[in-house]
Amino acid sequence: MAEGSGEVVAVSASGAANGLGGEAGGTSAQSNNPLSRKLHKILETRLDNDKEMLEALKALSAFFVENSLRTRRNLRGDIERRSLAINEEFVKIFKAVRTELESINEDVQAMSSCCQDMTSRLQAAKEQTQDLIVKTTKLQAESQRLEIRAQVADAFLSKFQLTTDEMGLLRGAKGEPVTEDFFKALGRVKQIHNDVKVLLRTNQQTAGLEIMEQMALLQETAYERLYRWAQNECRTLTQESCDVSPVLTQAMEALQDRPVLYKYTLDEFGTARRSTVVRGFIDALTRGGPGGTPRPIEMHSHDPLRYVGDMLAWLHQATASEKEHLEALLKHVTAEGIEENIQEVVGHITEGVCRPLKVRIEQVILAEPGAVLLYKISNLLKFYHHTISGIVGNSATTLLTTIEEMHLLSKKIFFNSLSLHASKLMDKVELPPPDLGPSSALNQTLMLLREVLASHDSSVVPLDARQADFVQVLSCVLDPLLQMCTVSASNLGTADMATFMVNSLYMMKTTLALFEFTDRRLEMLQFQGPLANLPSLDSGALKAAMVQFDRYLSAPDNLLMPQLNFLLSATVKEQIVKQSTELVCRAYGEVYAAVMNPENEYKDPESILHRPPQQVQTLLS
Repeated sequence: MAEGSGEVVAVSASGAANGLGGEAGGTSAQSNNPLSRKLHKILETRLDNDKEMLEALKALSAFFVENSLRTRRNLRGDIERRSLAINEEFVKIFKAVRTELESINEDVQAMSSCCQDMTSRLQAAKEQTQDLIVKTTKLQAESQRLEIRAQVADAFLSKFQLTTDEMGLLRGAKGEPVTEDFFKALGRVKQIHNDVKVLLRTNQQTAGLEIMEQMALLQETAYERLYRWAQNECRTLTQESCDVSPVLTQAMEALQDRPVLYKYTLDEFGTARRSTVVRGFIDALTRGGPGGTPRPIEMHSHDPLRYVGDMLAWLHQATASEKEHLEALLKHVTAEGIEENIQEVVGHITEGVCRPLKVRIEQVILAEPGAVLLYKISNLLKFYHHTISGIVGNSATTLLTTIEEMHLLSKKIFFNSLSLHASKLMDKVELPPPDLGPSSALNQTLMLLREVLASHDSSVVPLDARQADFVQVLSCVLDPLLQMCTVSASNLGTADMATFMVNSLYMMKTTLALFEFTDRRLEMLQFQGPLANLPSLDSGALKAAMVQFDRYLSAPDNLLMPQLNFLLSATVKEQIVKQSTELVCRAYGEVYAAVMNPENEYKDPESILHRPPQQVQTLLS
């Protein structure tokens, strides 16, 4: 077969050659030859466009390497053998593929069986776990509800319960200081205790009562701890400069909700400050200030007024400072009666200095440094009593009571001194001096009175108190003085007696005129006693004088001084006569008014002075 094929190829090639060579032969002979037609058809084929042909030729070129007769004859066989080899190889490969496919099929079948089994088992499990699924669904719903309840419970706890840290702050360890966070936690407890009342109006009354009881216990624990801490803090405030911390101020503000603890804490503060003030007062008396400045107060004990004044000034400053400390301590307290609390505690603080103060002032007063100094000390005590009462109020504090007692004692000793001086005036009455001027006893007494009144005018005691003292002083001195002058002048003649009394009264009047509150006494001196009872001013003496005055009225020119006739100027003479006549009329008018005044106790005054002042003026004009 291969050989035949080679022959065909060869024949075709020869025929083609012949055809090409004998193209000039007849056209009919070529067209009738089948081989020629085939060859002609092959030659006309366009191999560039026949891809299958090109691929076949490429494959043929791979093994047809030699163009010989033998290879041409064996070409077909080679192609068939090659095709067979390819098919065998394909079968071999396909057999492997089939084996793999069968393995895969077996695996798929196994998987199908497994899936079927699993499906059956799942179906059986589903049927068996249907109740479990239902229960699980219910549990999930219940879990959601419980979660919501947990959120509500958390919100409830956050509103009505304290955290562990907050409870730790309120209870605290022994000796642990109180801080700002403590008051925040305490405020939280109070807020919860107030908010829980809402639960009592709902169906949660049991929970509300339990929470309220718990918060009440926590509050009591917190207040007890706060009280202990504040008590210890107050005990440390024993320095002269008291520095009240803001936390202690907050503690007092919080403790006002517990009046008993609040009162105990104030008492503790007062006790601590009391010992400090007593120590400071003793140091000021004996040691003086830091470095010896100011000097110790007792170094001036030889000067009674300064000694007493320095002690009272120190106490006044200390009282004002202690009130400032208390106001700083209680500046956030809004309870009623806070001012009374401050006054009460300040009174307790200053009570400790009362005894050493009283002992020293008593020593000064009982030493009787003199009426003037006693009166100045009395006024000084009265002034500081008034000043300190403006700090501690009018409450009966021991300090004010002590100062008032010392004031009354000094006042008593002062008036005793004046009374003793007045009694000595009457023990030995001096005779009037030859010039009928004031006696030495009168001058000494008026000098004493002048010094007393001068210190009285410079006193810083309130006006009403000074006026009351003034009346008592004048009564104690002037009345015995007038009595002394009257007794002293009793042995004198009428004219000398009148002269001496006028001079004495004039000295008293000029002394009193320099001071306030003396108008009433000046009037009394002006009209000293009923005129009808005075010698030479009784009714008989006045009637005898009026007989002489009538003689003057009948002939006034007879009493003119002879020297007037020597005056060259008639105008001057006339002016002198006119002025003297006016003086006489004015004097008569005063005498007439005094006689007609019922206070002078003249009986039937018209019979004594039967001429009115107008008639006398008419007769003399």
